[in-house]
Parts: sequence; structure tokens; C-alpha cells
Amino acid sequence: MPRVAPVLDHTLHMIEDLRGQVRDLIADLPAEALNWLPLPEAEDHSMNSLAVMAAHVAGAEHFWIAEVIGGYPATRDRPAEFVTEVDGPDSLLARLDEVGAETREVFARLTAADLDEIRQAHERAVTTRWAILHVIDHTALHLGHMQITYQLWMGGGSKPSPRWYERLP
Repeated sequence: MPRVAPVLDHTLHMIEDLRGQVRDLIADLPAEALNWLPLPEAEDHSMNSLAVMAAHVAGAEHFWIAEVIGGYPATRDRPAEFVTEVDGPDSLLARLDEVGAETREVFARLTAADLDEIRQAHERAVTTRWAILHVIDHTALHLGHMQITYQLWMGGGSKPSPRWYERLP
């Protein structure tokens, strides 16, 4: 089957760009900032730390791309993502990098026909295309949450984010 290079290359670029923005946001933060909760009494996961959200973004990408699309063994521990505490950014950065390598491996094998194939995600059936778009949507949503949490931690300051046209391949 012929590879749909433009579509796959662009979607891979979007996933890597979003993951890279997550990575850049947390890379220089101390443990105190990564583990901080804006509302500490929120124990129902309605409010999460930067460490939890980074672990969750990595876990979700691993699940959808590596496990669901790529057929890798099921290793995700979603509940563990929501109790993540770190002593610095290194373990989170390493996990994001591992997931990125997995995603590139899976994308390297995808073909045009694969995009409309049905994959099983727990008890649900989704197309490969839907799973890829879900990763983009999900990561973008949580990146926004992370940017707001970062701004709160910084007392209103923010880290510069690249404009859309600066992020084009």
C-alpha cells in the first residue's frame, strides 16, 4: 500500500510539536513547581499538577499510538499517572522522549489503508485516523491546562509559546 506521506507526516509533526511544547514547559521547573496543585483540596482529579498532566499526556499517547494502533503490549497504568510526583523533570522528560520514539516507530509503518482500519480500544472500536486525531486533540487540551497551571505557579507570568506559523514543518 502506498504511504500517505503528507497526511502522516503532518499529523506526526503536530503530535511531536505538542509533545515538545509540553516538554519545554516542564524542562526547567523544580520539583515544587511540577508537583504543585493550584487547589490542593481537589482530590477528584479536577485539578492536577504539571507532573500528573505530563505523565498523563505521555500515557495517553503511548496507549493510543503504541498500544491501540501499533499493537504493542498493553503496559499503560492510567491510575498511576494521576498520582505522579517527581523530584525534578528528568523522569517526565525521559518518558516523553520514550513515547516520542514509539510514536515515530509506529508512524513509520503506517500506510494509507491503515488510516481507515478499525482498532480496538478497550470495548470500543475506532479507526486509526480517529485515534491519531484524538491524540492531537487530547494533548492540545492538556497543554492548555498545563500552560494555565504554569501561569498560576509563576504568579501570572508565562513561558513564550510559538505562533502557529512558527510551528509549521
